[in-house]
Parts: sequence; C-alpha cells; structure tokens
Amino acid sequence: MTVNIRILFIILFFSGNLFAQEAVLSHEEEIFWKLSGKHAISWDISDESRLPHSDNIEMGGQVVSAIIDYEVAEDKSVTIKRDVIFPQLRTFIKSTESTWRRYRAYLRSKYGDEVMPAFIVDDRTYVPGVLDSVCIDGMLNFYHEEMTGLKLKRTLFPSMTERMFVEKWTLTNVSDTIKNLAFGDAEFQQEQPGVWGTYTRKIHNDAEKYVILNPGESYKFAIYFTAYLNDEKEIKSSWEEVIEERSGFIEVMQSNLVLETPDPVLNRLFYFSKIRASESIFDTKMGLVHSPGGGRYYTGVWANDQAEYSGPFFPYLGYDIGNEAAMNAYLMFKKNIPEGDGNFWSSFEMEGELTCCGGDRGDAAMIAFGASQFALASGQPEIGEELWPLIDWSLEYCERQKNESGVIKSDSDEMEGRIPTGDANLSTSSLYYGALTNAINLAKSLDKPKKLIKRYEKRAEELKQAIEVYFGAEIEGLETYRYFDGHEYLRHWICLPLVMGIEDRKEGTLDALFSKLWTDNGVRVEYNPNLPEPNLFWDRGTLYAFRGAFKAGAADRGLEKLHSYSQTRLLGFHVPYVVEAWPEGNMAHLSAESALYCRIFTEGLLGITPKGFNTFSLQPNLPSGWDQLSLKNVNAFGETFDILVIRSGTKLRIIIEENHEVIIEEMIGEGDYIVVKF
Repeated sequence: MTVNIRILFIILFFSGNLFAQEAVLSHEEEIFWKLSGKHAISWDISDESRLPHSDNIEMGGQVVSAIIDYEVAEDKSVTIKRDVIFPQLRTFIKSTESTWRRYRAYLRSKYGDEVMPAFIVDDRTYVPGVLDSVCIDGMLNFYHEEMTGLKLKRTLFPSMTERMFVEKWTLTNVSDTIKNLAFGDAEFQQEQPGVWGTYTRKIHNDAEKYVILNPGESYKFAIYFTAYLNDEKEIKSSWEEVIEERSGFIEVMQSNLVLETPDPVLNRLFYFSKIRASESIFDTKMGLVHSPGGGRYYTGVWANDQAEYSGPFFPYLGYDIGNEAAMNAYLMFKKNIPEGDGNFWSSFEMEGELTCCGGDRGDAAMIAFGASQFALASGQPEIGEELWPLIDWSLEYCERQKNESGVIKSDSDEMEGRIPTGDANLSTSSLYYGALTNAINLAKSLDKPKKLIKRYEKRAEELKQAIEVYFGAEIEGLETYRYFDGHEYLRHWICLPLVMGIEDRKEGTLDALFSKLWTDNGVRVEYNPNLPEPNLFWDRGTLYAFRGAFKAGAADRGLEKLHSYSQTRLLGFHVPYVVEAWPEGNMAHLSAESALYCRIFTEGLLGITPKGFNTFSLQPNLPSGWDQLSLKNVNAFGETFDILVIRSGTKLRIIIEENHEVIIEEMIGEGDYIVVKF
C-alpha cells in the first residue's frame, strides 16, 4: 500500500501529543531528494510513489523576489505557481485593511500556467509531458518526459539587478521526424496606481512565431515577468544576459568560503546556505540592504536578522555586496540612535521609511553583539571607528537596564511576545555579555582608553556571575537555565550562554537541547505540553544550539543531530534551505537563518573568534569520526586564506595557507586553540 508521507507529516504536526511525534514517520521516508553533481540536489520522480507532494522555494535579486510553489500530482503532472514580488513598488492598501498592511504592501501577483505560451506542434496543442525529475542548482529546473516527440526543460531564476523574473523553456526534438512549432503571441499587461506613481506589470515571451525543429535539435525561449515605474524604459535584457548574471553570482558562492568535511550533506547545505543568505539583498533608499524575505520582509533591516544574524557572517564570505549591505544596516541604526533613555526601533522597513516596533526586544544587545563582531572581522579599523558610537551607545543602554540582580531587563526577546519572556530574559543578558567581550577586543584594537576597557571587563565578569545566580536552575532534573524569573519550562534560548563561551552548565544544557527539547525538526521553542502549539519550532534556536554545542566542545553529540537536521532541510519534504518557523510563516526560507547555518561551522566547529582587525583565535572541535576538515577562501581580517585541520593521533594539526603557501602550521591538543595574527 502506498503511504502519503506529506499528509501524514501534516497530521503529525497538528496532533497535540508532544512526546509521540517521532513515531509516525521514519527519517528515511521523509527524504525525497539526493545530492547531484558538485553543487546541486535532484528529485527523481520516475519511480516516486509518495505523491501528491508539494513544496516551494524562494529566489531573489536586488529588485525582485519570487516564491515558486510546485505540486506533483499522483499522475506525475506538475502545477507551478509563481508569486512574483517587486518589493520597492509600494502599493496602496485596501480601505478595509489595517494600517499595519502598509508594512507588507509590495507589488506582487501569483501566476499559474495560464500565462504560459500556447503553441502548436504538428497541428496539435502542446501539453508538457509528465515530470521526470526536478533539480535545484541555484536555479529551479523541471525536466518533463517526452510528449509528441518533444522533451521540455523549464528553468526558473530571478534577475540579480532588474525587475524581472525569468522562466526559460528548452524544447528538444527526441523523435526521428521534423517538428513544426507555431507559437501564439500572448502578452499580459496591467497598470495600477501606486505610492510612487503608475506601476505596469507585464508578462511576455520571446518565442519566434514559427520554428522548424530537426531531430536532435533544441529550441530555447523564455517567459518574462517584469514591472515598470512611470516612464521607465522597458527592460530589454534577454534570458541569456539574465542567466549569465545569475550564474556569475552562483560562481562566487561556489568559489568563496568553501567548506569541505567528510559529510557531503553538510557541505552541500553550507553551499546552498551561502546562496540564500546572499541573494536576499535589495536596492533601497538606504542603499543595498539585506532583508529576510519569506513573502513578508523586504527592503528593510531588523536588529536581529541583519544586525545580529547575517551581518557578522558576510566578512568571512568575502561577498562585497553582502559586506556593503551589512554596513548599511548598522549605519541605519547608528543614524537613528534614540535620544535620552529611549530604546531602538526594532526595524526600519519599506526602504527605511516605516519604523517598528515600540517595545524593547533587547535590540541594543543584538546590535552591539553583531556590529562589534562585524567590525573586527572586516579587518578595517575605519569601519570599527565608524561603528564605535553605535556600539558604545548600545552597551551603555544595556547597562542602564540592569535590574537589582544585575541582569538586563527588556520587554521581550526576538520572539516579540509570542511566548512569555518576563521582565528580564536570558537572551538579552547573554547577548549583552557577548557584546561586552567583543567590545573589549574592539576597544583594544582601536586604542580606546584603558579605563574604558577595564570598565567593560568588570561589567562582563559581573554579568557572567549574575547570569549564573539569576538564571541558573534545575529544570526537568537538569542543571541548566530558567529563561526568566519564575519560568518552569526548558526554552530553546538556553543555548545562548554556550554560544557566548559560558560553560558553567554545559552538560545539563546540552541534555536539555538534544534530548528533552529535540524533535525531528530540531529544537522546539519550549518543552511545555500546555502551549497552544507544543511542537512550535523556530530554526534560529536550533542553529544557535548547534553553534553553542560545537563551540563548547560537544562535537560528537552535535554532529549526530546536525547531520539528521541538515539532511531533512536539504533533502527532505521542504528544501533546500533552513527555515524560519512552524506553524507561523509556513516554514518560510528566511535568508538570515541561512547565514546562521554557516556560522555553525565558522564559529562553532572551527571556533573562530575575532580578537583584532588582523587577529583571531581558532579552537577547532573536530568530531572523533572525522580525520580532517577545511574552510577555503576565507575572506576576513583583511586577508584571504585557507584553514585546514587534520587529526594526528590525539592531536590536531592546524595549517593556515595564504596564496597556496603555508604561513602557520601548529600541532595542538583537543580543545586547545591557536591565535592567528596576519
């Protein structure tokens, strides 16, 4: 009997039984995809019995984003819906809608196959054959079986710089006779008034009217989804130009920050994560800025997603546009430092023109933690000086929020009240502690007064002690942390002290994360059967948990869970990226989470910690089953270099290369570290 895995998965999640969710599906049954070539994954549908199955993927460029939904029916036919979004073209909201809708008022439309060109093959209307396979390689490719002597390949991809999304068709004559093709001249165009003037959406194709296709020959054309503002000139780029630009971007992702471990699943998801983290950068009135995406968050910057999650990652990748976008986010917060004792806005949305929201989520701690790390890793003292006023103000704001117990108060955390956080939560205090340790190194590198540095050192030591006294607790029989005063349940953010180098309750916290809180989809938000949705998960909590576990030296324990989780995200029921959350957002492919995935390896497995503009410590935590790992073409601390870690008996050989020349080679013990100074 054929089992519909997708339906069972949905039933699994909507059941309220917190402790039985692993029983319905085996891990192997969830895996639909496999690794393909060096940089792709593929799904073979020819022998697929778990149908119908549906999925979606987001792709983006600087002025367009698209979420492609596709469903493969039992008969292996495919239905594709294209949600094409032009984020900079703000629309008027309906009179019946809340003013909040202004924050999501992007010009967007969904298009099915009704907009695809109709054409005739030998006096018959062409219908694509059933689906043979799907491939994701930085673009989305659908391969159709032969129909009326023609095989069809559809490739979908965004323009990186223009308001254009492209679907390219390749028709190949696999018969032994000539095929005569006649294409209709279909075009869709619609105008509407918008905030910035008149918006014109246009769909057209560049197929020739008549095509003679000899046996073995292929014919290529494309369908273009475009948008224009007022009297802008019509986009004339061809699919060849657009695909060349997209391919150039993909080539950078293939060349820079290359992870090589014995686990090909981790290597491939790391590669795909670089793509998702880097493509979601938008041209705005603030300049180029990174935004989460996901159908909801464009042309804006957030204190968590951009300042804390993605910004510190880009210096290592060496993607100039990413570094520029990160800097613009920090400068936007610097430009809007509150007066007096006011708190930061959490975000600047719709090209920076709409601010949100009124409460303090611990945003100053997020910004100080991320900006100080970005400044050091950039390798540029001038960036450190430019961001210093932002970092210094944020640290002083956090200090003013100390309660009587010496921990930091905030209205909520980045969960924004979705779940209780009390008056002072572990996340805000942990982030402030991490920000202080970064700021100490940054202040030393900028030759700030010794008195200031000693003040930061004293604050960090006192805060570390306060975190232990105020948050340290026994929960579910484990010596770990309570999330706020009076809280009785394990929360995903108990991983944050490990991320910040606080290991006082390491064993109990790891037990909580990887036993009590663990599910098939990573770490649940809270181990609490009384929640309205007890299986609630946000991937960011899982990604931080992995980073903390590896940084704390629990490599073997972390690896087992990391492989399982990565295989699900890369090859399972919703691919090929890590996600935001469930059920909120329907597991959207938010881009900053992909940056967090990469940071599991840079800061967790390799233990890279910035110490200066040209200096970092390296504390690799190699799983016992791995003989080596490498990270090549690292672009940080003002240099481009490779890191190679090789197991040698009970020790690790560390090799740092620049321009293929060894500049550092040292042997260290497990858990030890070296300091690299260029």
